[in-house]
Amino acid sequence: MNQSSFRTREDRYVDLAPIDNRSLVQTRPFRQRLWDITLFRKGVILLVLALIWEALARYQNNPLMLPGALETADALLAGTLDGTLPVKVANSISVLIKGYALGVIGALALTTGALSTRLGRDLLGTLTSMFSPLPAIALFPVALLWFGLGEGSLIFVLVHSVLWAMAVNIHAGFQGVSETLRMAGRNYGLRGIRYVIHLLIPAALSSILAGLKIGWAFAWRTLIAAELVFGASSGGGGLGWYIFQNRNELYTDNVFAGLVVVILIGLLVENLVFESLERLTVRRWGMQNSG
Repeated sequence: MNQSSFRTREDRYVDLAPIDNRSLVQTRPFRQRLWDITLFRKGVILLVLALIWEALARYQNNPLMLPGALETADALLAGTLDGTLPVKVANSISVLIKGYALGVIGALALTTGALSTRLGRDLLGTLTSMFSPLPAIALFPVALLWFGLGEGSLIFVLVHSVLWAMAVNIHAGFQGVSETLRMAGRNYGLRGIRYVIHLLIPAALSSILAGLKIGWAFAWRTLIAAELVFGASSGGGGLGWYIFQNRNELYTDNVFAGLVVVILIGLLVENLVFESLERLTVRRWGMQNSG
């Protein structure tokens, strides 16, 4: 075959400009780019729920039973400006951090012990089977007898609500670590607490974060319920006690304002703290789909 047939035809080649990803993003409509922002979508959902709430309140036309979203917002603003709500929030968060931290430490200690010996595994299995189904509210009378009316009782029920749920999740995560990875860790001389810290915790981080989220949710709702019963003496009471007091005095707008604060704190912790932790760890390392 004649080699001239393999000669390059210059008219078949066109120089293309390099692709600029920024220009591609800019070509998308602003509305579509805005809708891709998760925070914006969640804000739209909250706005729609607030509009439905306001519509239902106006339809019922009974502020004592169901104050509207605008009336609740006024009560929320007033309680914030006079300092009442910030003090209640600070009291609740202070107790929550103490109980939550003790619960996390206890869960890690139990699961670490369960990895070491068969007795530890049996102990963890027996305790979780006994106490995990037991609602924290059932321990309120016992907490009052042991710790009196105050912060100690609140911390006791918080530890109970956090400990067992977290222990189950952490232990399941540890058990899910592949045997190959375990053998590699042992070959590198990892034993005891170093084995847990340097191998098991990073490998089971997704399950640990799930346990932290579940423990936080249990702790937060348990704290509010506990403060409804005996939260008055913990530094003047927390959010639960604020809701209970205003319910007794028929300030329904303040009751709903307190409930809104409880919801907002839950949303903030979920979206700022845990979402950031997942983004920095399991999603960044490819251990979890970002959705």
